[in-house]
Amino acid sequence: MIVYLGDNVYPRGIPDTGAPGRAEALRRLDAQIDLAREAGVRAIFIPGNHDWARMGADGWNSMLRQQARIDQRGGKLVRLLPRDGCPGPDVVDVGKRLRLIVLDTQWWLHGGPKPVDPTSKCRADKDSEITDSLRADLEATDSSRRVVMVGHHPLASGGEHGGYFGARDYFFPLRHVSRVLGWIPLPGLGAIYPEARASGISSQDIPSGSNRRMREALEGAMLRQRPLVWASGHDHNLQVLAGRTARHLLVSGAGIYGHGSRVVQLSATRFASAAAGYMRLDVLLDGRVRLAVFEVDGEGRTREAYTRWLD
Repeated sequence: MIVYLGDNVYPRGIPDTGAPGRAEALRRLDAQIDLAREAGVRAIFIPGNHDWARMGADGWNSMLRQQARIDQRGGKLVRLLPRDGCPGPDVVDVGKRLRLIVLDTQWWLHGGPKPVDPTSKCRADKDSEITDSLRADLEATDSSRRVVMVGHHPLASGGEHGGYFGARDYFFPLRHVSRVLGWIPLPGLGAIYPEARASGISSQDIPSGSNRRMREALEGAMLRQRPLVWASGHDHNLQVLAGRTARHLLVSGAGIYGHGSRVVQLSATRFASAAAGYMRLDVLLDGRVRLAVFEVDGEGRTREAYTRWLD
């Protein structure tokens, strides 16, 4: 099974029919769908903030367009979850040993239109309902299954979204907003941008109040029955960290070569790399779970950079 951890169509999701960039957005999504379909494996796409039109007003519609494309092209094996812009949680049992619990974390942070109580048809459509459903799904899990939770946003990170910036961010602040202007040095003005991000100006960053409230609510629901893994994307790097609620935190957001971002070592860090790559979990029939982190170079060569048994 492949799980795409969000930002599937970077940078602004799928535009409406006739809009500039739509053909390229569909090409990027189709490449990922076709990879799974042609291999004959199950695949789950989960939404990221960029899939929600980069947190824009058209975000919900962008997600519905992505869902429609996946349904049209992916066949029975490829799906977007949660569906219809709902926050989840959705439960997917795989074999006899694994339970996936899938969330759309951007729903929590999205400031534009989204399905909410009392008009939506979602299983849960407000904070308390989501956490109650998550707690119930965790506690109802058979003891023979290992639980892996997937959501786009990390619970902890040593990357930019965790509030950690390097010299390049201070000297070239426009690289986050424009490829054309991105390498114009603005050292004085440049100090404002990372400091504002680190102070929590963006809901997409861990230091922000809204992000903290989301994480506290979700982690509170995990206290009684701790999942084995929380797997996320968002930061463009590879990280393995020890968790407080989920036992292991994975950040696997480096699926585009040459698009990696700086990462620092935290006290909880077990592995960190700014290289392109991906992660794999092998769930054995006896319930053991092996994690492998793969780095991929510009020629497509892959090496196993880190591995451990998860307990």
